[in-house]
Amino acid sequence: MRPKKTRWIGCKPGDRCFRPVHVPRKDIVVTKITLDELEALRLCDLLYLEQDSAAKKMKVHRSTVSRILASARKKVANALVHHHGIKIEGGCCKSSPEKRK
Repeated sequence: MRPKKTRWIGCKPGDRCFRPVHVPRKDIVVTKITLDELEALRLCDLLYLEQDSAAKKMKVHRSTVSRILASARKKVANALVHHHGIKIEGGCCKSSPEKRK
């Protein structure tokens, strides 16, 4: 398998984990979202950028953004429907030097 190309991100979530309040900590199933998946969601769903524009910011192909976005949306939807926690971590990413609002 070919190594993944580095994706550029504009947000640094730090150590973030979201959990449903009505589920005890010991019973939580965690769904992991990678940093590049979070960035694709941020660019396309929060900032309403087209996938072409998001791909340019992340320095990958549009089809890669499409796959990342589909994966992220599926994970988030599954976590919300099944009351899972969401943890943001990992991915082959570098922080973009330009400042984001």
